[in-house]
Amino acid sequence: MNERESVIKVQNVHKVYGKKSSTFVALDGIDFDIKRGESVAIIGKSGSGKSTLMHILALLDKPTSGTVKVEGKDSTKLRQSKINKLRNHKFGFVFQQFFMNPRDSVLNNVMLPLKIAGVSFRQRKKRAMEALKIVELTDKYKQKANDLSGGQKQRVCIARAIVNNPSILFADEPTGNLDSVTGQKVEDLLFGLNEKGITLIIVTHDSELAQKCSRQIHIKDGKIESDSAQSTTTKGEK
Repeated sequence: MNERESVIKVQNVHKVYGKKSSTFVALDGIDFDIKRGESVAIIGKSGSGKSTLMHILALLDKPTSGTVKVEGKDSTKLRQSKINKLRNHKFGFVFQQFFMNPRDSVLNNVMLPLKIAGVSFRQRKKRAMEALKIVELTDKYKQKANDLSGGQKQRVCIARAIVNNPSILFADEPTGNLDSVTGQKVEDLLFGLNEKGITLIIVTHDSELAQKCSRQIHIKDGKIESDSAQSTTTKGEK
């Protein structure tokens, strides 16, 4: 049994879209918790509910019912301003789509979360350059984001995701648009950050990537089909 504290605890979460005859149940009674420092893969086919689950875990969406606690705080009872602050201070995001300003510099793209947080320019630049050093792109800080390769853009996204020193890093199909060699570099970066203590949550349909995580949660039709952590606990208790 893992005795580390829970950073995210999900209790009986449902997510329903539409009304009456057009109702669609995206999540149907989800329960689990994620321990500090874990690497967790949320796996499922298209339409399984895995992306909906990630958006709820990351406080980008709210459940129809149920609770999502982040470091003991029930997010469903927080005002939107508090949710935004919690998300900006605790979370980092890496998406399959890069969501960068293509005409702005690499440095400005990485500094954006700190600008939103009200950090001074001097501190923003210092911390952004430190993040770019981790992803080995300090020499590209003046370049426009549009001039980078796909792999470089994803590494910039990782720098942007870690610039606020998050405790939890969400990655949604982080290697989906990359060739295998570049994808491996991105994976190495993500798992290297996990080894340094960041909790890593990856949403993917890639079974090879999922197997590299210490835990795999399989989602099907909005329900948890299997959870390797629960399986391990069950075996240990027998």
